[in-house]
Amino acid sequence: MFLGMTYSTTHVTRAGRREWTALAVLMLPLLLVSMDVSVLYFAVPAISADLEPSGTQQLWIFDIYAFVLAGLLMTMGSLGDRIGRRKLLLVGAVAFGVASLLAAYAHSAETLIAARALLGVGGATLMPSTMALVRTMFTDPAQRAKAIGLWSTVMTAGVALGSVMSGVLVQYFWWGSVFLVNLPAMALLLVLGPVLLPESRDPSPGAFDWVSVPLSMGAVLPVVYGLKEIPSEGVRGEYLLSIAVGLVFAVLFVRRQRLAQHPMISPSLFKGRGFGVALGLNLVAAFGMMGSAFFTTQYLQSVLGKSALEASLWALLPAVPIGVTAPLATSLVHKGVDRAYVVTAGFLVAACGYAMLALAGTDSLWLVLAACGVLSSGIVAVMAPMTDLAVGAAPAERAGSAASLLETGSEFGGAMGMAVLGSIGTGIYRHEMPGTAPDAARDTLGGALAMADRVPGLAEAAREAFTSGMQGAAIAGAVVLVGASVGGLLLRRRG
Repeated sequence: MFLGMTYSTTHVTRAGRREWTALAVLMLPLLLVSMDVSVLYFAVPAISADLEPSGTQQLWIFDIYAFVLAGLLMTMGSLGDRIGRRKLLLVGAVAFGVASLLAAYAHSAETLIAARALLGVGGATLMPSTMALVRTMFTDPAQRAKAIGLWSTVMTAGVALGSVMSGVLVQYFWWGSVFLVNLPAMALLLVLGPVLLPESRDPSPGAFDWVSVPLSMGAVLPVVYGLKEIPSEGVRGEYLLSIAVGLVFAVLFVRRQRLAQHPMISPSLFKGRGFGVALGLNLVAAFGMMGSAFFTTQYLQSVLGKSALEASLWALLPAVPIGVTAPLATSLVHKGVDRAYVVTAGFLVAACGYAMLALAGTDSLWLVLAACGVLSSGIVAVMAPMTDLAVGAAPAERAGSAASLLETGSEFGGAMGMAVLGSIGTGIYRHEMPGTAPDAARDTLGGALAMADRVPGLAEAAREAFTSGMQGAAIAGAVVLVGASVGGLLLRRRG
């Protein structure tokens, strides 16, 4: 029985029914954390009508969860290595449940912002803890690969499911219900977790490096903020300054890790076979995944005219192959197929998805859905084996730190994908729009559609321009992923 048991060795044993049941329990918090990234997509109008937030408050209601989550991942991963991953997971479950309750019954925008921030804190404890526990429960490489394949599937699917669940709940209940669905799952985790999940920690962790906490947050938050704002607001001095400030903090953080006696993130992690390469390729994969999302959601709603709920339901179709691709990719690796070939093939398949997207017109629903399905399949074929490689290469006592680095890299990669490809698409959109169009229409597709009734032909021109921008960004995305496929061959040099 796992109750009271502590794992701190790397002894290889095959997992049994209890471990696989424990994995199912771990998938609950993972699913909810990933769903909460997109759960407000369709709840924002109802929240705005009820709480009447200002424009700035509305942005913070939506964004603060992801910002806090990204900023605290490394801190929480390191903390879990020291105090125990199960303990941190259960504490995080309590925080996530309390925050969900506060958010559901918030009577002001300020309260909802605070609750969403607390949700981010809870999410930052849950994500690295789940992956680290998978690392310690499944010491057999083949079984661990299957478990991580399932982890990747649930993580990716959660983002797609969150928006659909949001649309359904808001339509039939009230906006607070999108948060209340977290409570039964967290309660189940608190009941079953102490019984099914083993405790695991670093047996000799040393003192916690508190100095690195603000340095890590200073390195992550300004960069993520700047990258997230550029696609919608354009390349502005304040966003470039924000990114520059983050990079300065990143240099200070790295220097601290090299000099500290007990660093938050041990530099020795990068001595593990293939860890650094896996981290980099996973970042590029996140770049490809999120870069396309910036366009496809707008394409379904603003170009094809689907309602928000209809668009979210259509967007589920490309997620279906992920349930097969992620476990298949890791299984192939552990059946003897060279990991480098699997990753290279994944990048090339994803590049084909972008190439298909580049062929889309203003009425290409099925082509866009097929392109997204091919793209997603290729990306998870990269991410699943790279996650397996990175977590497997890290010592068991550093599993939380390794998991947090991997997830932080994914946050950076996703933000970069949206910033770079979003900026390319926006630039093409503005170039393709007629010079006589109003400034607001030239800025965004939404701005053009808002005044389309007053300007004949504006809506059609804007949809054509947006589609051209999506095509150009897709070509750029394909080029990046083809280049990454060459980088995948570096894995052969890493053994």
